[in-house]
Amino acid sequence: MQNAQAMYAQNINQLVTLLQGLGPKRTVLIEGDMGIGKSTLLTMLKERLPDYTAAYFDCTTKDVGDIFIPAVGEVDGEASYVRFVPNEEFGLHHGKPVILMFDEFGKANPAVKQAVRRTMLERTVGAKPLPKGSIVLATTNLGAEGVGDLLAAHQRNAITVVRMRKPSAGEWIEWGINNDVHPTVLGWVKDNPEVMQSFTEVPDPEENPYIFHPRATDRDAFVTPRSLHAASDILHTPGLDDDTVTAALIGTVGARAAMDMAAYIKLAGQLPKREEIMNDPLSAKVPDSAASICMVVFRALSTMTQDFVDPWMTYLQRLDATAQGLFVNGARNPEYSKRSMVVTNKQFTAWAMTNGYVFAADKK
Repeated sequence: MQNAQAMYAQNINQLVTLLQGLGPKRTVLIEGDMGIGKSTLLTMLKERLPDYTAAYFDCTTKDVGDIFIPAVGEVDGEASYVRFVPNEEFGLHHGKPVILMFDEFGKANPAVKQAVRRTMLERTVGAKPLPKGSIVLATTNLGAEGVGDLLAAHQRNAITVVRMRKPSAGEWIEWGINNDVHPTVLGWVKDNPEVMQSFTEVPDPEENPYIFHPRATDRDAFVTPRSLHAASDILHTPGLDDDTVTAALIGTVGARAAMDMAAYIKLAGQLPKREEIMNDPLSAKVPDSAASICMVVFRALSTMTQDFVDPWMTYLQRLDATAQGLFVNGARNPEYSKRSMVVTNKQFTAWAMTNGYVFAADKK
């Protein structure tokens, strides 16, 4: 069964579509490796459903008394009964349909799991029903990671459990381009796609020294999509000397990844500055190594502006065909946030016609 779940593991966009459609009727529990963006599902659903209230319920910080608190009701001016008022983290006080995420559900206190079971099954918090159309979901880590995620059989049977897979290196790079991830990190991931493997694919932890593995008990820091984003923040921080950067990276992505990434940091220092390409695209330096060229391309995609497209397209034609294809495929990606800016540029369309690229008109 575990093999079947892994075979049909879904990417994050597939899961958002599943949750949007099924979530109002059935609670879906998303399980997956740590640090792959499970909590991001709430943000993505909110973007698709702007009229909903996004409600984040952190199960690891709750006890049963945090679910509702008692309030005294009155009949004919006399206190006569106790009712329970839901915690504001359920989002019901906004009076709109909610997207309710029970995050880290597998690590919740057993009493909390029991207390929210009715919400998962019947779409009600105590005696107060969720607004019509509300979506309920939960997230948890893989039980095999050994970080305390456990579900009893009756709890699991009452919900739909779907595995979320790690993004591929290409998928994560596409996301990184749109989210200001440092080009050094993007270039390193491109050359080391194995950092996106799940430990479930690696029987011997020594086969992949970068990632989390429950059998690698001495591996305190490791590479996940989350820690790579943190590494990007380190590299974007101004004023840090080389030793400080390396120390911070070791504590973020692990010693092996940090030392490997250091070589890419040195390459980044040899890249032509963006201003040099902007001001003189015919003379700006063209890097010698393939890794450096990739970083130049990723930086261009990440930092593209209207006034940079023309000089960049002039510079691009000085790069080899592989680098040109890398840029064009990135720019044509429907998820690329600056797609319209690039593909409607006259130099870009001229390049596409000359090189036989045929694609549908941009609709963004």
